[in-house]
Amino acid sequence: MLSNEQIEFTKDNLEFYLKEVAKEYRKEVGKKMPAELILVGGASVLINYGFRNMTTDIDAYIYASSSMKDVINRVGDRYQLPNGWLNTDFSKTKSFSSKIVQFSKFYKTYANVLTIRTIESEYLIAMKLKSFRQYKNDISDIAGILKEHEENGTPITLQQVQKAVIDLYGEMNSISKEAQEFIERSIKNGEYKKTYETIVSQEKDIKNTLLKVQQTGTSIRNEEELTNILKALKKKQK
Repeated sequence: MLSNEQIEFTKDNLEFYLKEVAKEYRKEVGKKMPAELILVGGASVLINYGFRNMTTDIDAYIYASSSMKDVINRVGDRYQLPNGWLNTDFSKTKSFSSKIVQFSKFYKTYANVLTIRTIESEYLIAMKLKSFRQYKNDISDIAGILKEHEENGTPITLQQVQKAVIDLYGEMNSISKEAQEFIERSIKNGEYKKTYETIVSQEKDIKNTLLKVQQTGTSIRNEEELTNILKALKKKQK
């Protein structure tokens, strides 16, 4: 589940590839069949915030003709991007909600045919709380979003986050107890910069540890196995 063979998408090259997709899609279908793409996850963090500078794939919710998949693949081949560089796998994860459409925000339109929307602020936090993976950037992204909003004078309240979770997933208990305790504690203590730096360091240690585990030949086939390995490592460290 962790790989060294990954491309790093930045805000600048992400915008370039999206423009290429838009131009290719317009060649394919013309102007009369517009498409919409909602960026989620790391791509949405890149677009809306400055604390994170890269992601390794682009998760999106896509409204387009069936030819969009071929268009994405052609652009990927042209620029030697990995398979699935722009994908809709997010729709199969537990953080998916069809209601993200309702709470997404307009970003840009490319080539007068492809509209890009994103998820931001408390709704992006809600989605990260739902997935809440220690081996990804979920937890540091939550802390980073809180930190940046505080620095910009637009702090996010616990009530806003709770409403976003309910809007997307129906109830607060749809996220784990661990996630609920984390967001309550983080907003209550208000030490967003310190919290962010601590979590970034912890996530880096976890990723390095998992890479060492994989280098021993241990196969990690799914998220459940990964979670069990992390729990075992944490217990061993204690």
